[in-house]
Amino acid sequence: MARTEEFPMLVAQEGPLKGQRWPMSRTMVIGREATCEVVIPDRQISRFHARLTLTPEGIILEDLGSKNGTHHNGNLLSAPVMLQDGDVVQISYVQEFMFFTSDATVPLTEGMGRPGRLVMDQKSRRVWVNQQMLVPPLSAQQFKLLWLLYESSGQVISRADLVTTVWGEEQASGVSDQALDALIRRLRDRLSVLDPKQQYIATVRGHGVRMDNPPV
Repeated sequence: MARTEEFPMLVAQEGPLKGQRWPMSRTMVIGREATCEVVIPDRQISRFHARLTLTPEGIILEDLGSKNGTHHNGNLLSAPVMLQDGDVVQISYVQEFMFFTSDATVPLTEGMGRPGRLVMDQKSRRVWVNQQMLVPPLSAQQFKLLWLLYESSGQVISRADLVTTVWGEEQASGVSDQALDALIRRLRDRLSVLDPKQQYIATVRGHGVRMDNPPV
């Protein structure tokens, strides 16, 4: 049985607070003022810039009349909005956050034994590497490729099967080796950010690709 997390989570991405995270256990104000729950020390940020309000229905984001605005999934916020899992919040153009409906802790699954260093959840499309959640999330193609390898950890998957899974049967014939290699390279780069010493995706020349996912 998966562990249930208690609070939604706000994770800072690009910007001065990058890497920090806040459990959404109460209403929180984001701004430059030191009394805010989330302080962004930049003059482009208003003293009280935006507010995240905890309600029984979920988390509501609203701009507090800031000078440089608040963006929700790339759109300038003009009215309060209910946040959904994976939403991106941008405060002015200084700090970007990602909202998750639960804590970014690695899920524990009964009966699995010890999970590997890389853990995936297909439903939420989240990936944890070396006990850390991968932020921002993988692209759709990257996730499809990694999921196929993850489900068959230790087994070699042919390049043809990888292409068919990622691009679909109709488009598979038009996908070049270079396109697949580029996708694999980008995926390796993403994983190495959180675990540079472990090579999760191994190329078996003449056969295909294999995932090596050692225990924690």
